[in-house]
Amino acid sequence: MTKPVPHIIQAEVIEERYARGWHCLGLAHDYTNKPTRLEYFGTKLVAYRGEDGKVHILDAYCPHMGADLSLGKVEGNSIRCPFHQWSWGSDGVCDDIPYAEKIPAKACIHSYQTMEQNQLLFVWYDPEGTEPLSEEMPPRIDDCYSDEWTDWTVEIIPIHSNCRELVDNMADSAHFGPVHGAPITKFQNIVEGVTYTQELWSSSELLAEDGELFSRATYTGPAYMNTYMKGQINGQDVESRLLVSHIPITTESFDLRFGVMVKKNPNLTEEQNAAMVQEYVKQNQTAFFQDVDIWHTKVRVDNPVLCDGDGPIHRLRRWYAQFYVDRAQVPESLKERKVYGLKTNSADVAEA
Repeated sequence: MTKPVPHIIQAEVIEERYARGWHCLGLAHDYTNKPTRLEYFGTKLVAYRGEDGKVHILDAYCPHMGADLSLGKVEGNSIRCPFHQWSWGSDGVCDDIPYAEKIPAKACIHSYQTMEQNQLLFVWYDPEGTEPLSEEMPPRIDDCYSDEWTDWTVEIIPIHSNCRELVDNMADSAHFGPVHGAPITKFQNIVEGVTYTQELWSSSELLAEDGELFSRATYTGPAYMNTYMKGQINGQDVESRLLVSHIPITTESFDLRFGVMVKKNPNLTEEQNAAMVQEYVKQNQTAFFQDVDIWHTKVRVDNPVLCDGDGPIHRLRRWYAQFYVDRAQVPESLKERKVYGLKTNSADVAEA
């Protein structure tokens, strides 16, 4: 029998371009009138809450002599440079130079649109400079404002890899058994425009004990994913929401914000609920870090060898690629609603 020719893994050089979309910067209340330094999108930014109550984000390097504005002071809705005291408004335009009679016409830096939703802060990024569309907005989740649910518990996890490695998980049905001990009983992906949803039903000793785990995870845009999950803990049903949101530091690294909130059990005391929540949050974190360990050691593969039991990896990557091209280049076909189950992925296998 002739031995097959070994498959050569291919991985193209990654262009230094970052995805168009809303990126989560964590809990909104963490941002105050004290400047916060952010190192994302291959540069440095500064975030601060102005007297108008809104969080403003600007490029952090002062174009006068290059000082770091995150070391400056917030005054009203502006931030004053610590080096020569030039003041920059929330729109990025210089609004005061203490020792100058005239402000140079070129005295302007890039400002970024922000929004607060679901108790989280988001920043809009687009290398084209376009405005966000309504369908790209992170949808409101009423649970995030309900006393029946806990607040978010959020961790920041630095990942030394390209963002696509994380997003691939949405179609990777086969890893749930060996990595998470949660073999799939039913799995499907739903694609429509800028949203990508994964629905799965499985067993899970960690998150569902002897019952069934149900999970519905939806990306809105390239970087913000919210999951509704129903499982079991201590023999009782438990509902939770997960935040899985990344923001690129460089093309080869990103910060991942992993958050958990849990619906309180009305049959438990406040103390019992606190203990239950703490335990379930820990279990979710344990399950998620099982993926992190893989990402830190794997290699990027642009031409994976797929089988008929794999999820729609190629279809997912085509969806994700739309955020890395100009709007005019996004295929119209991506706007159509499509559902992919494990028995509809023969095209992905053929492509491999």
